[in-house]
Parts: sequence; C-alpha cells; structure tokens
Amino acid sequence: MFSFFNTKKKLIGTGILKGATDWHSHILPGVDDGIQSMKDSLEVLAYYEEIGISEVWLTPHIMEDMPNTPDELRARFQELQEAYSGSIKLNLAAENMIDHLFNERLEANELLPIGPKGDHLLVETSYFQPPIDFQGTLKRVQEKGYTPILAHPERYRYMDESDYDDLAAKKIKFQMNLVSLAGGYGKPAQEKAQMLLSKGYYNFFGSDLHFLPHFKKAITAKAIKKEIAPLLSGIQNIIV
Repeated sequence: MFSFFNTKKKLIGTGILKGATDWHSHILPGVDDGIQSMKDSLEVLAYYEEIGISEVWLTPHIMEDMPNTPDELRARFQELQEAYSGSIKLNLAAENMIDHLFNERLEANELLPIGPKGDHLLVETSYFQPPIDFQGTLKRVQEKGYTPILAHPERYRYMDESDYDDLAAKKIKFQMNLVSLAGGYGKPAQEKAQMLLSKGYYNFFGSDLHFLPHFKKAITAKAIKKEIAPLLSGIQNIIV
C-alpha cells in the first residue's frame, strides 16, 4: 500500500555508479571553481571508493576567466597522483569553454583531450546563449581529428529538442550530469535530461563535481522516476 508514495528512486540505488567512470569532474585541487585543497580532493576520492566508482577523468576548466594551461594542469595532476594511494584510476583532461580564445587554443593544440586515445574533446558553452559560429567551431574540432563531447547539454537554456536532434545527427556526443537528472540544477535541466535520456542521446555521464555535499545530496535524494532509472543502463559510458 506504500507504492503510491514510493514512485522515485535514489540515483545511488540504481546501481549505475558501481564500477563506473566519472567522465566530468572538478576534483583537481586549486585550479578552478571546483575543489580547492588536496585534502578535500582526497576526501572526494575516498567517497568515490565507497560508492563504487572505479575511474575518474579530472576535467578542470580552460576558459578566459580560468586560463589554465595544459602544462600547469599536468603539474598539478602529478601532485594529486603522488598524494593519492587509493584504487581509483585517475586521468587528466579538460572542460574547454567555446569562447573567444577557443579557436586559438584549438589551432595551437593547447588542449587536454579526453579518452584513452586522446581523440575526444570535452567542450561547453554559455548556459544562456550559443557561441558565435557554434556549428562551425564544432566542425573545426572534428576536422582536427577530435570527436566533440558536449558537456551537460541539458543545462543549456537556449537549446530545444530540435537543437539536440541536429547535434546528434552531426555525431556530437553528449555527456549527462548525474546531478541534473536528480534535480540538482532545477526542474528545467532535469526535464531536459529525462528527455535526452529517453531519446538515447547520452553517451557518457559524469558528476561535474565542484562541491562534495552537493553531489552527495543529489545522488541520495529520491528524485529519479522509476520509468527513467532503467534507461541509465543504456548509456554506453565508454569511448569507442
């Protein structure tokens, strides 16, 4: 008789995190608006071990407001590797903002691509408006030999279903924020995440973790519709 009240599941209870790869995180300490200290980074990784995550891609921002360079990020990544003694496999990439400097960085190969072959590039845009020549920029990324992965497409307020259809048709891959699906960024992002999941458009998922309590709250909330939860297993979540 309690089924009426138990219509949603916890993300942590779906099993999706067991053995999972987190393809998008801001755990590398002190380089952007994510985790700031080595101590806190190690705390996040310890929690990841508890919930079963087996591999993490550290994807700090590279953008005008956070002008990280690949060499600087590699040096900080080495420090984290030396400090961490756990079982999770750590990898370094970047979340690249398509801003006024992006094409310059692309031409100069000042990039940290993602994936074991280094042939994918995690990119993002403003949440409120598309960058100038967005489609042309994505095409240039492909011409450079990279497959673009669009970070958290459900959070872009300027996009609608036809935009997603067009991007998917052009072989742009999509990365879902787990926190979006759990409602952590508001109802509009959650509804878009549900729509994109139901259409089978997501190729990867990630935490986009900036702050551990926010992530914990999202994955332990009863916020996932029962009919949506089974679709999570359809996300391939590996680069092929």
